[in-house]
Amino acid sequence: MQIKLSFLGAAQNVTGSQYLIETNKVKLLVDCGLYQERELMGRNWSPFSIPPKSLDAVLLTHAHLDHSGLLPKLVEFKRRRHERESRKAPYPEIPLYSRDDAEAVFPLFSSVKYGEAVKIGDGVEATFYDAGHVLGSSMVKLKIWQSGEERTILFSGDIGRWSKPILHDPTLCAEADYVILESTYGDRLLEHPEDAANHLAEVINSTVKRGGNIVIPSFALERSQEILYYLNTFLLEDRISHLMVFVDSPMAVSVTGVFEHHPELFDEEMKGLLRQGKSPFDFPELNLVKTTEESKAINHTASSNIIIAGSGMCTGGRIKHHLVNNISREESTILFVGYQAVGTLGRQIIDGAKEVRILGQYYQVRARIVQLNGFSAHADRDELVRWSSGLRKPPRRIFVTHGEPNASQHLASLLRSGSGWETVVPSYKDRVFLD
Repeated sequence: MQIKLSFLGAAQNVTGSQYLIETNKVKLLVDCGLYQERELMGRNWSPFSIPPKSLDAVLLTHAHLDHSGLLPKLVEFKRRRHERESRKAPYPEIPLYSRDDAEAVFPLFSSVKYGEAVKIGDGVEATFYDAGHVLGSSMVKLKIWQSGEERTILFSGDIGRWSKPILHDPTLCAEADYVILESTYGDRLLEHPEDAANHLAEVINSTVKRGGNIVIPSFALERSQEILYYLNTFLLEDRISHLMVFVDSPMAVSVTGVFEHHPELFDEEMKGLLRQGKSPFDFPELNLVKTTEESKAINHTASSNIIIAGSGMCTGGRIKHHLVNNISREESTILFVGYQAVGTLGRQIIDGAKEVRILGQYYQVRARIVQLNGFSAHADRDELVRWSSGLRKPPRRIFVTHGEPNASQHLASLLRSGSGWETVVPSYKDRVFLD
């Protein structure tokens, strides 16, 4: 038996998730993600390591950009390859893909139910399991048959946390020959979600007392909806002032609509709220902002507001305009509730920059800067170990990916010392043979 596994992204870094599996009859990708770290963004314009037409399938763990953002390029790459290669301009001046390219991806999607095996090609089937990370997120187990032998390869995707609202806990998988394991927070512990909620309420109330706004850069998928869940709870319990809440992200507004249509994916706590008519996606103080005019009007309101806007790492979107209006105000708070990749504007701010460049101009950082990692949709160090401990027999090898080098190495060392399992941290473009 000979299976090739290539690490084409998220290897000793967090974004750009992409793994190539090759058997003697099938070639497939697991994820096709965009690089978001500033120093690695040039990779987004690099040719694919494998001709796109030779692929039999792409298996997507979830819809975050760092796992799905290069799908449009994959679909149209062959048509525009020569145009890219002939251009001598620096890569940021060349559009990565157009809206038409992105829309061309949608007819190619096939939905898959959790727990149902799907044949991918000759001798390969895939089964998707709930990862508890974001709505619809999955870990993917491949079964491969060759020469009368069977091997299983488990891709963790991004693993969620236990005891979080809205979604189910991550699935524990009993066995796999090979495991590709994420390590975003592989070297640290995070606050318990309830402790993070208490801190959120404190930040809101203290900011309101100062007369400022609470500006929350948030990912459109999952994080925005979870923050709304807690805000709705706080308002119902009168734990915070009844101030206006703006979700200023067309994508987050659309995703919130998707949540409302898939109650079957919710945990019991969330279902209970819906049965009582207390949906966190529909409360009096909530304003779902769609147009540019509505977005601009937020900055002319006199009282304190909560403004949730994308992107979550402040790399684009409407959040930049709200930062311009608030980051130099001592009375306002910039509240981060998710991971900030190296090189992003969000990372610069939480690392203590005194001045940052936003939309071509420099602004002094005078607002209160707060990061609450307890809202992360990623498992922390102990939760990653907990998930790995669900394996009932030793895997042949674990590959630790999707983390900064220190995080990946720390988790790998922890797994080796705790279980004795062979655990390695691959590098970008490493190719290994799985026997």
